[in-house]
Amino acid sequence: MATFQMDEVSLNSEPVYDDEAEEFEIEGDCAMTEYVGQTGIIQNPLPPAVGMEFESYEDVYYFYNCYAKEQGFGVRVSNTWYRKSKERYRGKLSCSSAGFKKKSEANRPRPETRTGCPAMIKFRLMETKRWRIIEVELEHNHLISPTSGKFYKSHKTLGAGTKRPLQADVAEGVQTIRLFRTVIIDSDGSGNADVNDGTYGNNVDRYNQLRFNEGDALAVHNYFCSSQLMNPNFLYSIDLNEKGCLRNIFWADARSRVAYGYFGDVVAIDTTCLTDKYEVPLVSFIGVNHHGHRVLLGCGLVAGETIESYIWLFRAWLTCMLGRPPQAIITAQCRTLQAAVADVFPRASHCLCLSIIMQKIPEKLGGLLEFEAIKVALNRAVYHSLRVDEFETTWEKMIQHFGIGDHRWLQALYEDRKRWVPVYLKDIFLAGMFPNQQNEVVAPFFDGYLHRNTPLKFFFDKYDQALRTRQQKEALANLESRNSRFVLKPRCYFEFQLEKLYTNDIFKKFQREVEGIYSCFSTRQKHADGHILTYIVKEQIEVEENRREMRDYEVSFDTTEMEVFCVCGLFNFKGYLCRHALAVLNQNGMEEIPPQYILSRWRKDMKRTYILYHGCNGIDINNPVHRYDHLYKCIVQVVEEARKSQDRYKDAIQALDEILNKVHLIEDHPV
Repeated sequence: MATFQMDEVSLNSEPVYDDEAEEFEIEGDCAMTEYVGQTGIIQNPLPPAVGMEFESYEDVYYFYNCYAKEQGFGVRVSNTWYRKSKERYRGKLSCSSAGFKKKSEANRPRPETRTGCPAMIKFRLMETKRWRIIEVELEHNHLISPTSGKFYKSHKTLGAGTKRPLQADVAEGVQTIRLFRTVIIDSDGSGNADVNDGTYGNNVDRYNQLRFNEGDALAVHNYFCSSQLMNPNFLYSIDLNEKGCLRNIFWADARSRVAYGYFGDVVAIDTTCLTDKYEVPLVSFIGVNHHGHRVLLGCGLVAGETIESYIWLFRAWLTCMLGRPPQAIITAQCRTLQAAVADVFPRASHCLCLSIIMQKIPEKLGGLLEFEAIKVALNRAVYHSLRVDEFETTWEKMIQHFGIGDHRWLQALYEDRKRWVPVYLKDIFLAGMFPNQQNEVVAPFFDGYLHRNTPLKFFFDKYDQALRTRQQKEALANLESRNSRFVLKPRCYFEFQLEKLYTNDIFKKFQREVEGIYSCFSTRQKHADGHILTYIVKEQIEVEENRREMRDYEVSFDTTEMEVFCVCGLFNFKGYLCRHALAVLNQNGMEEIPPQYILSRWRKDMKRTYILYHGCNGIDINNPVHRYDHLYKCIVQVVEEARKSQDRYKDAIQALDEILNKVHLIEDHPV
């Protein structure tokens, strides 16, 4: 299948604050009244649907809770988003079986009662000051029955005799809750709705559908059809709005999906085309391969920079990648992006691209009287701080000296400092995708192929050209790494070791660190704590243009575990050891780099294939990524059929238990 449906992949129970949420309004709605009886419960409540609006946050909760009681499940609040003013502006209500409980260390922990149920609604505050449902999932992954008699805590407030504190405008003793259904207006100004007595405006929700020019939709359709014909493993997903118009699109080919299995530890999400107002509203998922080259892991077209579009796109991508999230994600600084990443990838380390932030300095600070001096001070604080306390002190001195404590952009940067200042990111592996050196800039994946005014209908030709060029570059680099050898100077054994293992591009970068050993003036032991030795390595570095400074780098070396850590943090930033760590290993008589610092993602002797070879069972059984992919598809088909009735569900559970027992026997007695 080319298209796929997505399940809820994660829950984030922490409140999210946002002061720059984008809101929009569609005029033209009419009140629809649901009656509440003497018990205070909505009689025969409608199922929740995208576009429904309510007068308050509490009304949304009450409505969904009444619906839940009617259907036979409980409700809990999964998320509430707040602005800095503490005003609520977005919420998420879920089935009480959503998510899973945290593991308990108690001697007799309570049994797990949750099932990771995806049923939920999301809603947000609009400019009309009403709350609109923006996303709905009605399906549960467990049995529900209104006649089961099971008690849920959320239904306490729906007991007999309780009444809603809403304005009564019907007969005495009968309360009402006002429900609004939004009317979406077509681009030609006409609108049709299933409600009456409303006054309709003609404002189009510009974030609710992709804006296609003549020939754009046909170009998308033709590209997807031709891609599927040539590559059955090409996947795409589309998101339609309430009127059936395209709102968001995601796609990925087989090469991207397999590449993610090799290089999915760190992913950059590039939204440059949105922030710079390109004709093509492109979002790209980018990784880095064994040569340090950028590799495409998927693409999307979105209607706008809204949290709803981002969340949909991220879930589509994660579903395509079999639900395996990356360890680290790098994006531009954007509150909407940050909220969406937290929602879909709650366990990933989220970093903000340093080079994008530093490129904004002239725009954001250029009007200040002492701009050049401020820029120098800011660069020094960001790029040359080795410890957190050093950064904090340097930043505070800069703020006080130039009197810029009330500058809003700098305030926002400081609040996010743990996501973009290198000194805070040393414990996160970033595979060379985070530019932590001054003047280090990362070019966009489609740089030179996609321009601001490139029409969407011409984009896919450029897209194919860019992919072919990148693939040819990788093939050539593979060939050179396998067949060419470096003429090495007799400097240290580390070079001979890694020249045999690493690809040429990565080895050249490592060579610069080997050369840097000889720019380190002294390596002396500071103290010893059992088998852990601490050294100070001195090096003269350039801190400003034409000005150098001597710095002390502290390096810890565990002689038992063969672990080495330098305060500069280069290994996690780039994926290979720094000159300071190499100097300490060399001084301790180490002839080879410990194996934990030789990463398989850089090795040239690793066999990697981006083609899904089709044997009699349709997969390459020698590739664990392909085995996982095929098994996942098979089990999803079982789930889809088994959920349709209780009998199918019971038979499927029994069959799965039997399969699992057989697999365990195979593991215990391998053939």
